[in-house]
Amino acid sequence: MKATIAVLPGDGIGEEVTRCAIEVLRAVGAASGHDLRFHEALIGGRAIDEVGDPLPDRTLALCRDSDAVLFGAVGGPKWSGAGSGVRPEQGLMSLRKGLDLFANLRPTRLYDALLYASSVKPEIVTGTDLIVVRELSGGIYYGKRGRRKQDGSTLAFDTMEYSTFEIERVMHVAFRLARERRRKVTSVDKSNVLEACRLWREVASGVSGEYPDVTLEHQLVDAMAMHLIRRPRDFDVIVTSNMFGDILTDEASMLGGSLGMAPSASLGTGTRGLYEPIHGTAPDIAGKNIANPIAAILSGALLLRYSLRLEEEARAIEVAVERVLARGYRTADIGEEGATIVGTREMTAQVVEALAA
Repeated sequence: MKATIAVLPGDGIGEEVTRCAIEVLRAVGAASGHDLRFHEALIGGRAIDEVGDPLPDRTLALCRDSDAVLFGAVGGPKWSGAGSGVRPEQGLMSLRKGLDLFANLRPTRLYDALLYASSVKPEIVTGTDLIVVRELSGGIYYGKRGRRKQDGSTLAFDTMEYSTFEIERVMHVAFRLARERRRKVTSVDKSNVLEACRLWREVASGVSGEYPDVTLEHQLVDAMAMHLIRRPRDFDVIVTSNMFGDILTDEASMLGGSLGMAPSASLGTGTRGLYEPIHGTAPDIAGKNIANPIAAILSGALLLRYSLRLEEEARAIEVAVERVLARGYRTADIGEEGATIVGTREMTAQVVEALAA
């Protein structure tokens, strides 16, 4: 097949790890007879520096004309104090809105070879395999916000808003995904305090009726934060709001050993999606060939699975990563005594080699 992939490296280590994902995707494409074409564009801090806009019009146009988007990371201290108020992260949020991406899938799997790297005891975390579906285009990140003077002081506010439609569509993603896995959905909210979360719970229960073969349970977000560490194997598909999902998935990444192991897929109603590692730009290690490329490489596998419908090729990448880890190769973030510590490019070369095995 032929496919066009928009590449948005962004800032910091985004450029390095995105380049690694492309190398692996090219290898899979060549081996399987697919014509994968990559076109790069600006986003984030680099875009601000070059054109004054974190999401240039031509970048959004390229993404809309592509079959999928491969994204790196945006942000960094260079732009944190921008006087204009324009921040690199605004580019990513605008891109998600511009492509109507509303469901962010963040899988967490602990590889047997990385059991030692998890922050949780082996007897608790062994066998963890869950996926969080985070609502991506609504909630507190997109609600009304601002500041105003009140009684001689400054009051700041951010508003959490959700509609029935927004909740329903992300719930359907979660339930359909559960049908392909272990048929259990955990909906996470704060319905004991927040009105938006009371609606969230009502809608989740309503959608559940359309999937009688899938079990639904509800959890409050504070309890869920505890359960992820206490009994992670009990969970299959977790669905939650934008901010709660942002926080819980960073916590869940520690179950798998490192943020450098955590990929993600952002999906809408069609097949076009945006694929990115959930880690940040890590400017302190950018350009040093020590960043872990696996999250970006696994994001490439999700791209093949969800946007191009190439399940066999996606699985080939995942198996190759597992083989490399089983052989003892590690980047610094998941290093252990006796392992072979390699750099970003060397780890990528190992994955490409394992693909051909």
